[in-house]
Amino acid sequence: MAPGGNRGWLLRLVIAFSFAQGAVSMARPAVSYRALALGADERAVGVIAGVYALLPLFAAVPLGRRTDHGRCAPLLPVGVVLISGGCALSGLADSLWAMAVWSGVMGLGHLCFVIGAQSLVARQSAPHEQDRNFGHFTIGASLGQLVGPIAAGALIGGSDMAGTSALALLVAGAGAAVACTSLWRIEHRDTAAKSRTGQGDRVPVGHILRSRGVPGGIFVSLSVLSATDILTAYLPVVGEHRGIAPSVIGLLLSLRAAATIACRLVLTPLLRLLGRALLLTVTCLLAALLCAGIALPVPVWALAVMLAVLGFCLGVGQPLSMTTVVQAAPDGARSTALALRLTGNRLGQVAAPATAGLVAGVVGTAAPFVMLGTLLLLSAGVALRSPGPPETPGPDAGKRPKRPGLRRTSDI
Repeated sequence: MAPGGNRGWLLRLVIAFSFAQGAVSMARPAVSYRALALGADERAVGVIAGVYALLPLFAAVPLGRRTDHGRCAPLLPVGVVLISGGCALSGLADSLWAMAVWSGVMGLGHLCFVIGAQSLVARQSAPHEQDRNFGHFTIGASLGQLVGPIAAGALIGGSDMAGTSALALLVAGAGAAVACTSLWRIEHRDTAAKSRTGQGDRVPVGHILRSRGVPGGIFVSLSVLSATDILTAYLPVVGEHRGIAPSVIGLLLSLRAAATIACRLVLTPLLRLLGRALLLTVTCLLAALLCAGIALPVPVWALAVMLAVLGFCLGVGQPLSMTTVVQAAPDGARSTALALRLTGNRLGQVAAPATAGLVAGVVGTAAPFVMLGTLLLLSAGVALRSPGPPETPGPDAGKRPKRPGLRRTSDI
């Protein structure tokens, strides 16, 4: 595969993912604000945030099987269409149940895009290029997470919260549609042909889940994504209670995303310095303390500092937990293992916001962050007991012999 062609498809995928992720990151807080404007309480906000992950919870494994034994590229435009439609129709909905339905459609679209994109990067990258290419892919996702909340904060506000949040959702839907312009012929014909002819029998799901390292990697990923998800959904609620303007909340969420980008830029030297298990343990532990700290009535500047450090710590968990899962999975079941990890993520996105909503309704809006701190503390313990660290990437990574079933990847 020519380097120039390699960079071309990867750059187009990063651009597409930036628009798709930016739309979702813009829509999530906008959905919370619109739900509040339509009369939702903390419990209802949690339920709507959880429905975002409900459809993907059942679809992830079948989609993973499909990409293990078929093409990746068709999932990308399907995901974009579902994201765009879910955003726009959430803005037009005038009831909480309709918002919940379209939030689920948006989540299904995001899942389709992520599974297709991850599998595409894995197939079209040489072994020594996978760390770099997946790193660029996750930075593209973080760029979307950076821009989306700022755009939402710029549009939402004033006396007509319902109207401005609806406008933000419509703009998010239009932004997602732009992603389709970068997806034409993004999958190479040779890799598509290999995906149809080079696969053997399907590995049973139970066998994948029994592989040492897979359950722990899934749990760490679930915890980290739940933290990011609840932070996005509930920081607007905290802002409403503390009198923080939506524009400031948008900037705070974008600051968290910028710190995640910074983390992924320096992930390789951090791995060389600490190793995978220790790095995961330390960052999960720090994230646990910081999540609990958000429950304190701190000034905005202190909240900004906490979110910046928290974003840096959360940026480690997703790519490294993905690497753990893929390396532990049996050969020939890479996409299915990634899909099982995404199933765990979506399970957390269903259960964590709903639980957070119940806790917030009973104890207060800051309580979900204490719950997240506990979850991340458990993840630190799991990470500490994870299998021995694999080789860290280096300039001679492509020259090392490759053990069967060992692959490196990253994730959002």
